[in-house]
Amino acid sequence: MKKINLLIIGLAFLGLTACEKETTANKSRVTNYPLIDVSGPGTVFVPEGGSFTDPGVTATENGAEIPVVTEATGVYRGGATLDLTKADLYEVTYRATNADGFDGTAGRTVWVYKTGDLVTSMEGLYTCTVVRNGSTGPQYTDMEYVLIWKNTDGTYEMSCGIGAYYEHGRGYGPGYRSSGAKITATSIPGNVYSITDFSNDGFGGDCTMTDLVVDPVTKTISYTTEWSFGYTFKAVLTQVEL
Repeated sequence: MKKINLLIIGLAFLGLTACEKETTANKSRVTNYPLIDVSGPGTVFVPEGGSFTDPGVTATENGAEIPVVTEATGVYRGGATLDLTKADLYEVTYRATNADGFDGTAGRTVWVYKTGDLVTSMEGLYTCTVVRNGSTGPQYTDMEYVLIWKNTDGTYEMSCGIGAYYEHGRGYGPGYRSSGAKITATSIPGNVYSITDFSNDGFGGDCTMTDLVVDPVTKTISYTTEWSFGYTFKAVLTQVEL
């Protein structure tokens, strides 16, 4: 019995030693994760072609300041920099790494926009209210935001052709917006347009936009979108004055 007990104790000791080496391999026993302090507002609005001075960010590890790397991504139109000449929603990420290789991140949102007069241009940043199949609610009212920009070929494009119903109303994020709604404006005052069909980025299906009306007096754009999955979205965009 004594030999068996000693053997069991020895094996247990080896097992504990092996586990300790595996779980702490070349890492300090205590790590201080980066703490990032972002100055200024979390959301910033910049007119296209304007300027933006980052209010600043500080990262510390156990009270000592450490370097911060800043990255930016264009959510709707792509790109890996904050391009103030290109209307888009930009996600700015601040990243710091501690001595053990662990990252800490924080962020800021930057909207770059151009406000059209709704007579010669439809561009702008808009809140949106959507009625789907005759039903709506507070979460689908004055949603922030739908962006309309002008492409280099002269067409206008919406960040979401169903008024951000799933992106903002349901809170699913940009992966569930209905992108690709490109509008050729033959006459904005006459409300004469041709519009390409598009799809929902997350669910798929075909979307067709009709009854597009731009009203420069009320600063609104209204339209109807039929989705092939059996839903009709009636959207009203209201231009934001910044």
